[in-house]
Amino acid sequence: MAGAPLHVLAGALRDREGRVLLAERPAGKHLAGLWEFPGGKREPGEAPLAALARELDEELGVALVDAEPLIRVPWHYHERELLLDAWCVTQWRGEPRPLEGQGLQWCLPMQADPATLAPADRAILQALRLPPHYLVTPADVLPAERELWLEQIGRAIEAGERLLQLRLPRWPREEVREFAAALLPSARRHGAQLLLNADIEGAQALGVGVHLTGAQLAALAERPLPLLQVVGASCHDAVQLAQALRVGADFASLSPVAVTASHPQAAPLGWGSFQALAEAAAMPVYALGGMTPAQLAQARAAGAQGVAGIRGFWPAP
Repeated sequence: MAGAPLHVLAGALRDREGRVLLAERPAGKHLAGLWEFPGGKREPGEAPLAALARELDEELGVALVDAEPLIRVPWHYHERELLLDAWCVTQWRGEPRPLEGQGLQWCLPMQADPATLAPADRAILQALRLPPHYLVTPADVLPAERELWLEQIGRAIEAGERLLQLRLPRWPREEVREFAAALLPSARRHGAQLLLNADIEGAQALGVGVHLTGAQLAALAERPLPLLQVVGASCHDAVQLAQALRVGADFASLSPVAVTASHPQAAPLGWGSFQALAEAAAMPVYALGGMTPAQLAQARAAGAQGVAGIRGFWPAP
């Protein structure tokens, strides 16, 4: 029988400018030359937060003051199975120093290159990059409502929303692409990310993200976009979540958590099943299906990156 996974703590130290600290894995170690979030193994009987505090003291010479859970990443490196338990560290005492001879760098999460990180640490980076809300346009929006929804989405971006999916099945594909292009200047100015629903080619052409359908996800053998263009995936079970990880998706939406008006026949997962699936997913997962922004705290307590939704996230036109 396989033993318990190796429990590894990682700390995302975040300064007042929003930058996070990355450490370079030294020569001679596994994955040497790649960057990671500082931390290390939990000792037997040691509480997770105590292990993180000890590792940060040993590696960086800082004293942990305050941290909160960020994401737990189950991972396999060849024969080794580990649980990478990441915390967002917002307060510490002391100036981080490379006490183990490792390289150190501060960078904004959106400016870090995922290709330079150890594979398991890329999920931590995405958890830092992704916002708590994921807005999806209603499926019944008509092309005639283009100007209205340009205004709606523009207002949402101005109000602070940073992740939006354009799911417009009643529109010709070329009109959706033109619509996304019209929104891009505002999105880029505010650091918001747009995703096209199912349109990989359009996302490639525009330099935006894509949200994969379940059918697309099943047919893919590799990541459909470069690492700097976000890839989301629609998932409903563990098999789809595992496939999303295999093809290199940055996050998944997992649904339905609750009963929804749009799919009343679909059996809801409930929070217990959602949590079990999300914690085994090795990537950020949004709770979708019957969600509103008011359920964010409940979703976070169940291991979600945040909440995703359609009607409950848009004001009435």
